[in-house]
Amino acid sequence: MNYLNEAYINLDTIAKNHFEEYINAKPFPHVVFDNFFDVDKLNDILNEFPSNLDRIGIKYDSDPEKKLASNNPDRLSKKINEFLNFTNSHKFVNFINKISGIERHLIPDPYLWGGGVHELKNGGYLNVHADFNKHPKMNLDRRINVLVYLNHEWEEKFGGSLELWDNKMEKCVKKIVPIFNRMVIFNTTDFSFHGNPEPINCPDKTKTRKSIALYYYSNGRPKNEVHVNPHTTLFKNRPNSNDSEKITIYKKIFWKLYYQTKILIK
Repeated sequence: MNYLNEAYINLDTIAKNHFEEYINAKPFPHVVFDNFFDVDKLNDILNEFPSNLDRIGIKYDSDPEKKLASNNPDRLSKKINEFLNFTNSHKFVNFINKISGIERHLIPDPYLWGGGVHELKNGGYLNVHADFNKHPKMNLDRRINVLVYLNHEWEEKFGGSLELWDNKMEKCVKKIVPIFNRMVIFNTTDFSFHGNPEPINCPDKTKTRKSIALYYYSNGRPKNEVHVNPHTTLFKNRPNSNDSEKITIYKKIFWKLYYQTKILIK
């Protein structure tokens, strides 16, 4: 099934035409596409977005983040699973490889570790951070994030904009409003600080910030992209903010033990 807007059917051409824009983007390589996917198919996905993520999904509720998520295919609709399969297909992954110029073949994540469908209700946020850099099941290096937004009539004043910060955490270089059918692709390293730290504050409390998160990996990466390996999410404080860098002791212990038992112990 073809999920692409007609203007983006030839992904090889799109990758070639946007390659320079991608690699030269500040504060780190990225690109934003609007209306990348077929509107009707994306609306079908939105219509089947789980309305009960607080019961069937994962609830993140700590100082650094307040959001809901699910990466369980058994709890997602057929149409959502088919879309996820497309974004894990050779056609789409090859496009990501070409537009990013990643030197190694990218590998999709069948486990959707940390990805899948995400939702933020009023008060929800995700503080600025650098992502975990090793897949805990496959021992692969995380290289690319793709975010697809599903929010009709979303305004910047509602909060939830994706913020891209410089590597010294001195300023936000770019804000991206999470409007419907907007896709963001960006490199993820130990220095690609990003998040949506402004809490959701939408007058219509039935309207929530919905997205699909997809992550792509490689077997190995340049040494200058990491300073700690492996690590879980590294949260950062914005200047003059009340953000918290705290991560619970449980989360630290869980990550360490899980990684050791699943990967390091043969």
